[in-house]
Amino acid sequence: MEEKKRVTLYTDGACSGNPGAGGWGAILIFNGFERELSGGEAYTTNNRMELMAVIKGLEALKYPCKVEIYSDSAYTVNAFVNGWIFSWDKNGWKKADGKAVLNIDLWQSLLKLTKTHEVEFKKVKGHADNEYNNRCDALARGAIPKDSK
Repeated sequence: MEEKKRVTLYTDGACSGNPGAGGWGAILIFNGFERELSGGEAYTTNNRMELMAVIKGLEALKYPCKVEIYSDSAYTVNAFVNGWIFSWDKNGWKKADGKAVLNIDLWQSLLKLTKTHEVEFKKVKGHADNEYNNRCDALARGAIPKDSK
């Protein structure tokens, strides 16, 4: 069996108002090559954009890969590192307090993608000295629709 290709994925989301107009940015790094992705929505939340960045990055991969995902979103990273997403899935997308998980649609998409790819989430400090995180932030902010109200 062929070994999975190793890919690095940096992601970030941004919102102008929360909720409000938002954008996401992602950078895929493989074998010295970099591919930048970004997009935006007229009305969304910061957490949705953080999740969308990871989803769009993973969706851009053409075959199953081993992916190190770097994000400054504790919301996104902790759901996997602490195993919350697996509990939510097992408990019908309810949190420990019995309330419904927010952004179920995106969590379900992301969980499905993590079954295709072997992923490892790593938290990075936002707005610090990580050039890729800073670039993703710029991509996300640049993708926020300007004509949204």
